Amino acid sequence: MPQTLPEPGRILRVLRLARGWSLTEAAAQTGVSKAMLGQVERGESSPTVATLWKIATGFNVPFSHFIADPAPESAFLRSVGTDRWRQQHTTMQASPLFPFDRQLGFDMLVVELAAGALSESSAHERGVIEHVVVIEGELRLATGAQWHTLKAGEGLRFQADTPHSYRNDGTAPVRFYSLIHYPCAFSLPGGGAPKPQDPSR
Repeated sequence: MPQTLPEPGRILRVLRLARGWSLTEAAAQTGVSKAMLGQVERGESSPTVATLWKIATGFNVPFSHFIADPAPESAFLRSVGTDRWRQQHTTMQASPLFPFDRQLGFDMLVVELAAGALSESSAHERGVIEHVVVIEGELRLATGAQWHTLKAGEGLRFQADTPHSYRNDGTAPVRFYSLIHYPCAFSLPGGGAPKPQDPSR
């Protein structure tokens, strides 16, 4: 990973300490083991996309916060490219097409799912909406218990605050855009106090 990118372990530690969470508490919030979180923080393990997504969801921060520099203040913003977070021998790879937009509250990612792969995503925070548009191949997408088939050029908008899954039944990788809209402002390191947890959840 290029040195100019944020280090997931450093970002994780900053977020955890800002909330006053122990590794045990962070594990309970994210569904990622205490041992794995500790390894990520110490730079001993590079998290997969699936693990990083769980961490981002548990901390209620945008996924791209771990892998992309903040968006500059500018009237124009060129896409940052699609080779910024790629790991070998993983079933899913994701790259930010644009950094997280604080004003509009969305992430825009390019995701690649390997042939025969299944990736299951836990529910995001309440009110999060995801738009998926397939670029290449055919994607099977489950929202709750319902499966949808999306071919190149087709898309689906759905509530992402329930469990959802991505599956590739083909023999070649599937690539798709994932635009995730977060209804609430996030508090990231250097930007104020953490967002309080919803007591009703």
